[in-house]
Amino acid sequence: MQISEMNWMQVEQYLASDDRCILPTGSTEQHAYLSLTVDAILAARLANEAGAIAQAPVYPVIPYGLAQQWTAYPGTVNLRVETYLALIRDVLDSIRRAGFRRILLVNGHGGNAPAQGMLREWMMDNPDSRVKWHNWYNAPRTWAKVLETDSVASHASWMENYPWTRLAGVALPDEPKPQTELEALMTLSPEKTRRLLGDGNMGGLYQRDDDEMLAIWQVAVEETVATLEGDWG
Repeated sequence: MQISEMNWMQVEQYLASDDRCILPTGSTEQHAYLSLTVDAILAARLANEAGAIAQAPVYPVIPYGLAQQWTAYPGTVNLRVETYLALIRDVLDSIRRAGFRRILLVNGHGGNAPAQGMLREWMMDNPDSRVKWHNWYNAPRTWAKVLETDSVASHASWMENYPWTRLAGVALPDEPKPQTELEALMTLSPEKTRRLLGDGNMGGLYQRDDDEMLAIWQVAVEETVATLEGDWG
């Protein structure tokens, strides 16, 4: 169920019997040889598949997030923290005003984490509503499946290389890239980050077999549905 395929009357009818919805959030940033919108593509697709199973409306993905680290790579879009938090708050306010009271944010970008603290504040201001923040890619079951597949998984590596995030006609390196020390990146400027990482992959193979990737995806879908259908406190 996608909001983009519903009219207001259908939303009103849905809300007569259920108050759950899904809001996917992503980013537009460098992902080495993959699409710049990997985080948005994956969050939106996962949300739509989970929403179809649970019969819950899914809002369009928010495609921009906090991506300052990658701004030296052309194509990256970065929002200021205050802009991003205000955006999420305004969207939540509108969704609540419509009548939704249980909102699952399916997040596809680790940099968006500052929004989690704001959600607690938002729920205090709106005690009749609940919000869950679901980092789908490192949720417990999904992350366990990733590590079972390959323990060297990172940004822009095989872990984000699905049939729907790779680009036609773009050849990927065959050899794995050495793992980057994450702590070393924390203090670097965007320009120094680019010089250190080069193509943007932070370590590991660039691609794995699609059967392995789809097995991970299935776990991610199931875990997202379980999060939506689980306890809301």
